Amino acid sequence: MTQHISDTVISKTLISKALIAADYNPTHDAMLQRTLERIALKKEQGLRTPDELWIVDHNDVYTLGQAGKEEHILRQTTTPIIKTDRGGQVTWHGHGQLVIYWLFDLHSLGWSVRHLVSHAEQAIEDVVNDCLKNHPLATTTNISAHARRDAPGVYLYANYADIIDNNDIANNDIDKNANEPNDDAIMIGKIASLGFKIKHGFSYHGIALNIDCDLAAFNAINPCGYAGMQMLRLSDFTAMSAQLADALNYEQVTQKLIDNIAQRHGGLIELRAIAPKS
Repeated sequence: MTQHISDTVISKTLISKALIAADYNPTHDAMLQRTLERIALKKEQGLRTPDELWIVDHNDVYTLGQAGKEEHILRQTTTPIIKTDRGGQVTWHGHGQLVIYWLFDLHSLGWSVRHLVSHAEQAIEDVVNDCLKNHPLATTTNISAHARRDAPGVYLYANYADIIDNNDIANNDIDKNANEPNDDAIMIGKIASLGFKIKHGFSYHGIALNIDCDLAAFNAINPCGYAGMQMLRLSDFTAMSAQLADALNYEQVTQKLIDNIAQRHGGLIELRAIAPKS
C-alpha cells in the first residue's frame, strides 16, 4: 500500500511529494489524474499550477512501455508486470532505486521534449559524477557518468575524456557534439533510465536511478529493450553507508538530485551540449 509521507514547497512554481512502499497502479493513476486536472485548469481558467516532483520508492514491479515488446521479458517471476503509458520498453522498479516523476508544464517553462529529456539526463550526470568524485571507492577513480544520443538514459564509462568544441559553447548549440568519449573509453553499463509521457504539453513519468537496489531483478528482462545490457548501481562505485559520517546514503543522493532538478526548473542550470550518437 502506498504511503504518502510529505509535500515540500521548493519554490512558487515547484513542489515535491514523497511516496514510499508505492504500488505502481495507484501511483500511476494518481499521477495521471493530477496531470489531467492541471491541463483542465490551464485550458478552462488559464491557471498555471505549480509543477511537481514525485519522489517514489516503488514496491517491486516490471513496467512495459506503450510500444513495449513482451519478447524483452525473458522469464516470468513473482514480480507483477504492468503495461503503462510512458515511452520506452520494459524496466524494473523497486526498493533501493530512486524514482522521480516529473509533472511539468513544458510550455510554461519554455522547454521542448528534447529539453526535458536532456535536463533529466544531465541532472543525473551531475549528481552521479559528484558522488563518484567526492566519495569514490579505490577502484573507481576513472569512472564517470554520461548520456548517449543513441540510447536514452545515463551510463558509466571508464577512461572517458570529454571533447568539447569551443564553437558549440560560444553558440550555445545544444545539438552539437560534446562529452564525446575518446577511443579508449569503455562503457561499463547503465545506471539510470528514463521514460516520459507528454499530454497537452504536460509531462509525467520520469527517471529511475539505481542507488543500492538488488540488480538481480534485471536478469529477467532485456532492460529498456537492450539484450545483454549490464545494469549498475551507485553503491558499487561510491562509499555508501548510513552509519559512516564521510559516506553517502540514499537520502543524500535523493536530495542532491532534487536540488539539481529544482535549479534547472528555476533556470539556474542551463543545458550543456548534448552528447552525440556513438
